[in-house]
Amino acid sequence: MSCVHYKFSSKLDYNTVTFDGLHITLNELKRQIMGRERLKATDCDLQITNAQTREEYTDDEAHIPKHSSVIVRRTPLGGVKPAGRTFIVDRSDTAVVGSSRPTDSSPSMSLAQLAKTANLVDANASEEDKIKAMMSQSNHEYDPIHYSKKAVGPPPCALYLLSLWKGWPLYSTMPLALDPG
Repeated sequence: MSCVHYKFSSKLDYNTVTFDGLHITLNELKRQIMGRERLKATDCDLQITNAQTREEYTDDEAHIPKHSSVIVRRTPLGGVKPAGRTFIVDRSDTAVVGSSRPTDSSPSMSLAQLAKTANLVDANASEEDKIKAMMSQSNHEYDPIHYSKKAVGPPPCALYLLSLWKGWPLYSTMPLALDPG
């Protein structure tokens, strides 16, 4: 018995399809994979690519040699359909009364003003400017100006006394705890 190893691009492990002969046609391989994975032929089509050479098999009568490894992708029938919901809204027909959004005739905000704005949805700016402002707002906490600074001045007396008690080395820059003068 011969076999072809296949894996879906989203999975990590390979599965096998067994057959008789030296090779299997692409159409037969797709049919066996759909049967093993319980996929319906009406839902999707399979895109088969050689795992070693990255060559895509397109001809249904193409021969895939035994002991080959292939990568399988599910594709929708009839090409790629638009993903998600698409709504077309005609803005000329809709009028919002009491809207807090500024009109398009008002001047747009600068990036510095946008970065200080709490609600970027209502801001009158382009999407690119809003994205830049959002990125600067999210990175503001990690700005180097917020890093803690080095300690300046002599260490506290408690540290000096602790170093005496623990037997740590003393430094001449440390002040004496009980300086008589």
